[in-house]
Amino acid sequence: MIQDFVNKHFYNFFVASLIFCVLLYNVIGFKSADELLGLVLLVFYIFFVSRCKTWPFNKAFFITLGCFVFYTGYSFYIKSNTAAGIFTDLIIQMKPYLAFFAAYQMMPKFSEKQKELLKLFCLAVWILLVPIGIYSLVDPLIFKTIMEHPTNYAASAVCLSLVYLFCSKYTIKDKLVFVLMLSIGLFSGRSKFYGFFVLAACFVFYFNDVSKIKLNFKTITISVLILVGVCWVAKEKLELYFIQTLTGDEKDLLARFVLYSTSIDIFTDYFPFGSGLASFATHASGLYYSDIYTKYGIDGVWGLTQGGWYFVADTYYPSLAQFGIVGVCLFILFWIYLFRKTFSFLFKTTNIQYFVIFILSAGFLFIENVADASFTSNRGLFIMMFLGLLLSAQKTQCQELLAEQKEKV
Repeated sequence: MIQDFVNKHFYNFFVASLIFCVLLYNVIGFKSADELLGLVLLVFYIFFVSRCKTWPFNKAFFITLGCFVFYTGYSFYIKSNTAAGIFTDLIIQMKPYLAFFAAYQMMPKFSEKQKELLKLFCLAVWILLVPIGIYSLVDPLIFKTIMEHPTNYAASAVCLSLVYLFCSKYTIKDKLVFVLMLSIGLFSGRSKFYGFFVLAACFVFYFNDVSKIKLNFKTITISVLILVGVCWVAKEKLELYFIQTLTGDEKDLLARFVLYSTSIDIFTDYFPFGSGLASFATHASGLYYSDIYTKYGIDGVWGLTQGGWYFVADTYYPSLAQFGIVGVCLFILFWIYLFRKTFSFLFKTTNIQYFVIFILSAGFLFIENVADASFTSNRGLFIMMFLGLLLSAQKTQCQELLAEQKEKV
């Protein structure tokens, strides 16, 4: 049966993605791991669809593919970059959407034994990460030596914690273990992580029942307080990202500020469809150096030069200028689609666990994207696949609940 095949092999693929796209990605230095695993997932998905009698395709996925076809044609029309650059960026931009829709469409289901093994694996790896975090108090360069950057350490803590919570029974003990596992990310000193840690801790313990997910004064007040808390703990370093950059004291931060400010001009000048694929703030726009940087006079900024484009893809949101205002609207609609799905499944099943993990996973991406191109990176592939898995788990619960109700009738 095709679903049994999916359940078995998707589990193996999921674990492999966690290891090679998150935990060991920067340790082993194989930077094409996410592209390779993305290709494997695509083949896996095509095989799944071909073996189903009805050839099921998600309508939203079809629309997404259609949008990318349009933007590819548009990019060639305005000559945003070379053909190689456009196709390279197309692959990178499509990767997170493929990861989500493939996982959601195939609806893999992990057995209790598989979940227990994955929990133990997450705990074992977490134990190995603890000494690294503690030693960083003595020598902060330990992160660079082992994991290339503190952000990678924090991301490993986040992914391990979220997967552990997904595989747990979601008891008070499990929530405490989750927060404990997550807390080692504080060693990274990343402002983004400080904000996410507050969000996760508050969300997990407050929103513990579906009755609290209501649009009323109390819920709005609590949500605002959580948001204020997130901003407050990250205030000092967020100022470092967006205000101190003006002094030029930190070259990488200056490049990031320039990308944000220039994106506003691009949104205006290339209204409404943007500057096209491989043109701005993406890996492909640096690899196949885009003339946009010269046009806007930022090709002399350290980290954005043709010979040293180290920080061209250092953040995600400015890259939306490639797709223009229309692209921003489509991006927002995509996330509205996802949130509507998870809310719909929540109220049908009243199971809060997968909903909370979904919100936290999405929140992690939103926060990370401020100063990192996480959405289209190796971590983005894993998180988007995880989001698809979470929604499919909610959908499975809905179907099982409906089947039980029919049996009673």
